Formats: sequence, C-alpha cells, structure tokens
Amino acid sequence: MAPARASRHIAYIALGSNLGDRAAHLRAAIAGLAKLGVVSRASSFYETAPVGSVTQPDFVNAVVELHTPLQPETLMTDLLRLEVLQGRDRASSPPKGPRTLDLDLLSFDDLVMDTPLLTLPHPAIGQRAFVLVPLAEIAPQWQHPVSGKPVAQLIAELSQELNSGQGIVRKMEEARLPMQFT
Repeated sequence: MAPARASRHIAYIALGSNLGDRAAHLRAAIAGLAKLGVVSRASSFYETAPVGSVTQPDFVNAVVELHTPLQPETLMTDLLRLEVLQGRDRASSPPKGPRTLDLDLLSFDDLVMDTPLLTLPHPAIGQRAFVLVPLAEIAPQWQHPVSGKPVAQLIAELSQELNSGQGIVRKMEEARLPMQFT
C-alpha cells in the first residue's frame, strides 16, 4: 500500500462485513484506508439485511470519504489487499456470500470508466439502500456522475426497498475516524 501524501482525489468507499466481529472489521478497514490517504468523513455503522439468495448473517455497512493521491485502479488494488488482510478469500467464497470485509469503490471524483478491474461509478450504487443511506449521511451533496441524480433522489427512488425490509435495519454506532498524520 502506498503512503498518502498529497490528497488530490475524492473517493467514496462502501464497507461491509457479516462474519466475525463485523464492526471491528470495519474499524480496521477505516484504519487501513487512512494509510491510502486522508479519511475525511465516515458514516455511522448500519446493520443491514443481506441481499441475494445466499443464506447468511446480517451485514454491518458504512461509507467513507477518502482524499487520496492514488489513481482509481491503484486504489482498487489496495482495497482488495485490505480485504485479504481482514481474512477475505474471494476465490473460495460464493459471489455475494458471507465475508469478513467487502470494500467497494463507489465513485472517484466524477470519473466514469469501465475496465476489467473497475467500473465507476459502481454499477449497483443506485439500487443499494445500504450504500446510499450512509453515503447521504456524509455527502448529502453527492450526485451520480452519469445520471446527475442527487443521492437524496436515489434514496427516494428506493423507498419501496426500504419499506420492504431489504434496506437499512438499524443504525448501530457513530463512526470514529482514525488519527491522521500529515
């Protein structure tokens, strides 16, 4: 992982865990993200129901704002390394299955890109209340780089999901930012 010096880009990263000490995995991830730049904001932790057909425990989710000098694909590679450090093994677990840590790069500045490693903005961001609600907590001004829709509108469009129990279950705890060294 590259040390952070200048903070030139703003990235929003979703964090999730549903195995082990879920909140501890998220706190460790936030500390790891602080080595990739400056974690300027972190949402509260939310307990959420899993999405998909795999039976598994509830998740704890959050979103952070990271100011980083890294380019998007380098940042994504470092996010995958942080997942491994928290015990995630993507090769031996089912897609959308239980995991100690899941880090999704939601957006990077206003960049729109699609490569084998990374699609920005995250292609499912508009369908995930467990991402949009914490994102709105820390970045109410955020707008989807393709549709131009503000985060509040995207949440309003998901009101049916939120009312069906597949969205936010409950707010667990306020975030604690790691110490930053400049």
